[in-house]
Amino acid sequence: MLELKENVLDTDTYLYLRKKVGWIKLTDKQAEQAVNNSLFTVCAYLDGEPVGMGRVIGDGAVISYIQDLVVIPEAQKKGIGRRILLRLKRFVEEITEPGSRMMLCLMCAKGREKFYIDNGFTARPTDKLGPGMIIYIDKDGDRESQTT
Repeated sequence: MLELKENVLDTDTYLYLRKKVGWIKLTDKQAEQAVNNSLFTVCAYLDGEPVGMGRVIGDGAVISYIQDLVVIPEAQKKGIGRRILLRLKRFVEEITEPGSRMMLCLMCAKGREKFYIDNGFTARPTDKLGPGMIIYIDKDGDRESQTT
């Protein structure tokens, strides 16, 4: 049975799920800060085991970002990612001040664009919006990793 839990994400689960999808290894300090500085988190549990997560980060007033939306490979294609995404979007709707508008942004992994487009997001660039940009600030000076 699938269960979504809000704001229970801990560092160990965060690191476990990132590892299961092959994302870069973080230090424990990075992981702890990332989790603690989230505005909102959702964890998906299948039969009591963590299989997915998502975080909302940002200022909570003008702009928020969906960050680290992952579902482990063996639990994909079951609608879990969509359920996490919908709950993250609903959270942002709930905190948006009446009469205002908040931007909800994300950067998706290559090949995952359709999932987000199908869930209401706009791929950039558009006629009015330029492409997203990224730069990695690497203390070790590993410039090669900036494109991965």
